[in-house]
Amino acid sequence: MTDRPAGSISADQAPTEIVAAARRLAAALEALEGAVERRAEADRDEDELASRIQALGADRSRLADELDGSLVRTRKLERTNREIAQRLDSAIGTIRAVLETEPAEEEPS
Repeated sequence: MTDRPAGSISADQAPTEIVAAARRLAAALEALEGAVERRAEADRDEDELASRIQALGADRSRLADELDGSLVRTRKLERTNREIAQRLDSAIGTIRAVLETEPAEEEPS
């Protein structure tokens, strides 16, 4: 039996276990760096997406304003068109009434 406590490392095992632990630590650090890089890229993608969504929202607002303006102009034109049609109908009616009430001129013989 040996005088060392259970689970202790002998002198020749120490360098091997330290090297193995260092390798595990290096692998864990590489995995962590990879995760950090993936997260940073995901954050950049998310920021880019948010920027695009904001730009689309601004475009939508601008287009909605333009559409509202077009609808107002269209309604004004329709109203003006109806008024003109009514005036033309009235003028045509007046001209017909005048033509119908004028006596036919007799031609000289």
